[in-house]
Amino acid sequence: MPSVLPFPPRCSGCAARSRAVCSAFSPEASAEFDRITRPITLARGETMVWEDDETLLVGSIASGLLKLTASLADGREQILGLAGEGDFVGRPFGTRSSYSVTALAPARLCVVGRSAFESFAAAFPEVEHALLLRALDELDRARRWMLLLGRKSAGERVASLLIEFAARSPGTEIAFPLTRQQMADLLGLTIETVSRELTKLRHAEAISLTDLRHFRIEDEPALRQRAA
Repeated sequence: MPSVLPFPPRCSGCAARSRAVCSAFSPEASAEFDRITRPITLARGETMVWEDDETLLVGSIASGLLKLTASLADGREQILGLAGEGDFVGRPFGTRSSYSVTALAPARLCVVGRSAFESFAAAFPEVEHALLLRALDELDRARRWMLLLGRKSAGERVASLLIEFAARSPGTEIAFPLTRQQMADLLGLTIETVSRELTKLRHAEAISLTDLRHFRIEDEPALRQRAA
């Protein structure tokens, strides 16, 4: 009878484990993943992967928030999405990244070299299955984002983004991980429109702004109704 391995201590104490791709690993795969990965910390503004560079590292986010960005021909930056606790970043089974991955706040990750991860995935079939499910989830998220940008009003877009911020924050006082300008770029709006819609939500008492960098949800049903 095969022995049953305990989950590694580092994994057992991880707050992101239930949402991370490694939650689907067997104890044997988890033990090997723990052996080949190493924890790293990214400071705010530090980049893990650069656009068009060879992908050297892949990994799972234990805490923090990162932005995925691409550059336009004139040098402007476009935010493609956000990655937070439990998300998997990097490009396994490929060579170059089509976007940069940069920390918006201090972040902790478990990372491994891309080639080592590919060998690990080949040895444990459930890893490739878990990655496929995660990729399908990301595709669904991208489709929802297309709906937001293509059909939702400015107010609905801002409310939807606040709900996403709240889902990634453990407390009642929620940080704005993006500047007003970054929120505008992400939502396809102007900075004036973002500020105006935040003021509308505050006047409707759906949210309160504790300062320029934090907010509270005062009426969640009202906020979700605004997000359509």
